[in-house]
Amino acid sequence: VQLQASGGGVTETGGSLRLSCVISKAPSDYHVIGWFRQAPGNEREGVSCIYPDDSTDYSGSVKGRFSTSRDNVKNTVYLQMNSLKPEDTAIYYCAIVNRCWGPYDKFIRGRGTLVTVSS
Repeated sequence: VQLQASGGGVTETGGSLRLSCVISKAPSDYHVIGWFRQAPGNEREGVSCIYPDDSTDYSGSVKGRFSTSRDNVKNTVYLQMNSLKPEDTAIYYCAIVNRCWGPYDKFIRGRGTLVTVSS
């Protein structure tokens, strides 16, 4: 299985971006699809996840600003990011995981996409 994130770019504080994660197999076949981010010098941070029943969960730092959804026809999971802040600047990537917030027995990730939020 392969995953590829796209949609990153540069935006100002308060702006919005929508990231896409295309998966080579139907995302509903997998237990959890998570979005993660990593800023330079920082550890990986879980951002959100979506379950096969379309329920979702978010980290405290993005709850109320980000939302994740799925299109099973397009084998794609999305991350809509609103009210962006400079601290959201990071490389974002998606992964197939066994549970939302770890510990992870399964972590299949794809290439990331860079999001830069200017102040």
